[in-house]
Amino acid sequence: MTAPSERPLRADARRNRERLLRAAVKAFSVDGTEASLEGIAKDAGVGIGTLYRHFPTRDELVEAAYRNELAKLCDSARELLTDRATDEALRRWMDRFVDYMATKREMADALRAVIASGRNPYATSRDRLTAAVQLLIEAGAEAGTLRDDVQPLDVLTAVSGVAMAAGTPEQAGRILDLLMDGLRR
Repeated sequence: MTAPSERPLRADARRNRERLLRAAVKAFSVDGTEASLEGIAKDAGVGIGTLYRHFPTRDELVEAAYRNELAKLCDSARELLTDRATDEALRRWMDRFVDYMATKREMADALRAVIASGRNPYATSRDRLTAAVQLLIEAGAEAGTLRDDVQPLDVLTAVSGVAMAAGTPEQAGRILDLLMDGLRR
């Protein structure tokens, strides 16, 4: 819902915002707190004024970039369920979660700076992630492909552990396959 003083963004402004967020994730993942806002604007193909219109401060840009990555991951749960079997949708979501965690790790310096300024980019992360996993598990239980006695937070904790502990993407994939074997009916 939009506040009365806020108007929905025009299509070109939305595209600019999305390009800025992609460029910001890339820059903050590589250069952390040293990432140049001018470089981010240039990489996004917009002027620095456009960046500041969307994100008046560096902290707002970092937080928005992180939250956009979170939103893409959480929104993908419903999207995956539209064209995949429920167990396959959960397994693909797990791969996306591992990628999200890698991005979050790469952005750690920039995110720590935001936290030091008194903001909390993670305020809704756990609830949103748990809701995405719950959606996938409930769909799988209803379809008969996944167990119906699984707690979403337990799955989220397990996938988080895999994302943090696996040495390579290949190892993460193998461990996630083992986890899926335990989740299937």
